[in-house]
Amino acid sequence: MRPDLTHLKTIEQRLLWLSHWMIHHANHVRPKVDGIKVGGHQASSASMVSIMTALYFSTLKPEDRMAVKPHASPIFHAMQYLMGNQTREKMENFRGFGGVQSYPSRTKDIDDVDFSTGSVGLGVAITSFASIIQDYIKAKSWGGDAPMGRMVALVGDAELDEGNIYEALQEGWKNDLRNTWWVIDYNRQSLDGIVREGLFERLEKIFDAFGWDVVRIKHGALQRAAFQEPAGDKLRDWIDACPNQEYSALTYMGGAVWRKRLLDDLGDQGDVSALIERRSDDELAELMENLGGNCVETMADTFNAIDHDRPTCFLAYTIKGWGTPIAGHKDNHGGLMSKTQFADWQAHMGVAKGEEWELMATVPDEAALRDFLTDVPFFAKGTRRYHDDKLAVPVIDIDTSREISTQMAFGKILDDLSKGDSELAARIVTTSPDVTGTTSLGPWVNRRKLFARAEQADAFIENRIPSTAKWEFTPKGQHIELGIAEMNLMLLLGAAGLSHSIFGKRLIPIGTVYDPFVARGLDALNYACYQDARFILVGTPSGVTLAPEGGAHQSVGSPLIGMSQDGLASFEPAFADELAVIMQWAFDYLQRDGEDDPDERTWLRDETGGSVYLRMTTNPIEQPGKRRDEDFRQGAIDGAYWLRKPGPNCEVVIAYQGAVAPEAIKAAGIIGEARRDVGVLAVTSADRLNAGWTAAQRARSRGNKAAQAHIETLMTDLPPHCKVITVIDGHPATLSWLGSVQGHQTVPLGVEHFGQTGTIADLYRHHGIDAAAIVERVNGLTVGKELNQSIPDTHTYN
Repeated sequence: MRPDLTHLKTIEQRLLWLSHWMIHHANHVRPKVDGIKVGGHQASSASMVSIMTALYFSTLKPEDRMAVKPHASPIFHAMQYLMGNQTREKMENFRGFGGVQSYPSRTKDIDDVDFSTGSVGLGVAITSFASIIQDYIKAKSWGGDAPMGRMVALVGDAELDEGNIYEALQEGWKNDLRNTWWVIDYNRQSLDGIVREGLFERLEKIFDAFGWDVVRIKHGALQRAAFQEPAGDKLRDWIDACPNQEYSALTYMGGAVWRKRLLDDLGDQGDVSALIERRSDDELAELMENLGGNCVETMADTFNAIDHDRPTCFLAYTIKGWGTPIAGHKDNHGGLMSKTQFADWQAHMGVAKGEEWELMATVPDEAALRDFLTDVPFFAKGTRRYHDDKLAVPVIDIDTSREISTQMAFGKILDDLSKGDSELAARIVTTSPDVTGTTSLGPWVNRRKLFARAEQADAFIENRIPSTAKWEFTPKGQHIELGIAEMNLMLLLGAAGLSHSIFGKRLIPIGTVYDPFVARGLDALNYACYQDARFILVGTPSGVTLAPEGGAHQSVGSPLIGMSQDGLASFEPAFADELAVIMQWAFDYLQRDGEDDPDERTWLRDETGGSVYLRMTTNPIEQPGKRRDEDFRQGAIDGAYWLRKPGPNCEVVIAYQGAVAPEAIKAAGIIGEARRDVGVLAVTSADRLNAGWTAAQRARSRGNKAAQAHIETLMTDLPPHCKVITVIDGHPATLSWLGSVQGHQTVPLGVEHFGQTGTIADLYRHHGIDAAAIVERVNGLTVGKELNQSIPDTHTYN
């Protein structure tokens, strides 16, 4: 055997042992606290060990990036432990608090995770979008020195049931995808059973249709050598024809059963019998389990033979549970080796008691292996997290002298940035799932163009056909146009939002989507936030304010998504100047990477940074004029400010968020004629208000009695008898908690049911979020003088 193959085989066995011992230790050795199974996927790890050994220790370079199949996490961490990037303490605490995570995590694990995985299919797809972002960066004048590598996904065959895989394949084809490898662990077993026969043929056709090379790796070196023996072709034909279930069952039963079955099926045919009989039961089992994906030699040679940048799918046949007593058993996905099985396997692996965690246990030539590991290219430069300098944020301002919607203001802000030469503008990359024009990105795209690796002319421009969309595709372009697949939008934002860490070049990604369809991409949005990707997501238009579109396009629950999503600061401004202040803050917030210490003014952990979600509408409303005071600016960022300050004897406060501002203001004018000192609270972010409030309460419970959140400060002087009316074009639970801050009775108004077509006035009236509904609630649910319920047409700002 070649020297490198000797070392690869040694590493493979070390990783197999260390990963399975870590799982066994967590389930059968470490004291149980909860009395429940810890788990860890021994069988799914075993099927990947040869593939991962070949990739990491023979093929990959430091610039290559990996998304590891979630259930192969133990192999990944064992590998990092072997290379000194993971600690024994965390390995011993696998799946425990502060220990090695169940699935590779950029934010929770200490070792060198490129892409978090866990929600199956997403880690696969993000590699294709990372490759597109790599090409995007490389095409720019400021990105020419960025490293170019392969984006590699290790794929469980059951992950190919996920629809987002095929959405990503199509998007990759449209964007001339390259430098992407997907390595499929084709063990033909999933959580509940065996994969259907013939699936590989359909997979190959799908990948071929989208321009991928497909490499099928079915037989390992031992099998290929046996096929060269007399009658070896008959053995090959039998293996190729054997159904998946039969092959799995025979694997589990072992060499003696293999022998009987082969002799029964192939009969006494001289050369065939001789081929079988010259091998012991153990040797025969080793031969039959030597599928391509379980042969480190075959996998290393296959990977190293690729000399092009075309996207490539490797269909690697494997045995689930390979090399262990549970290999092939249909229950092995969630199963674990018993204590007895593991003790026998430990003896088989030659690991002495007390040496289970030793890196070099069973290694015959430690010095030679250590020398080999020192020279492995992928690990040669240490961990591969990059950094990039923060970009200066220019002052963002907007004309508020006329009626304008928040979506229109957003488009105007980007258009103004596109006209300038700031470094921030040069690093903005916008993207949208076929709603670029209808989410007000058009002016930005007309000036900054669309990205493609090769120039593509616009036939309308060439033929002088008038169009507002002057779409020119060029390597210099700063907009990536996507098809109608919101999962792809969120995955692209996730990939672009990691560019500073993955590629060493900071991007400012901005994605727009119709607000109701944020939910359609929610799994991928959560995935992007879990990785701490940095981006701005714009959901527009939103709510029943999008009146003519009907219930299918009118979002209701998205404000609650914004509040509940970790890593995402959610805003819903009503006015253009609020949006300008928030966007200027957001451009800086995306770039922060500070300590996790709260700001004692708001009790928000703003220095850590994060992503931002902006919920907007297309309804133009009258603007309040120029506002420069710090209470307004800081309040818009912190989540709320007094649009109309309450007096000392305030009886009613109207707290609104977003597009219903004019209704709240109208209602306040009417209520103020009969109730004293009425206040209007402009909420720009229920998310940030709520987060600061709960954080301040935690601080007080831990002894810091002075801790006070921004919303507590705003409401502290309201008299106990004051009633709070909340209103939003969204679910009323978004703001209903405000009464709990200082103990005020609260009447929450919002949208609780699907919308329909109509005018804005029709739908506001129908859902009870117009000025008349606010006045009606005050009349009916509070004590005081009867209110005049006639609603004037003018807006009043105080």
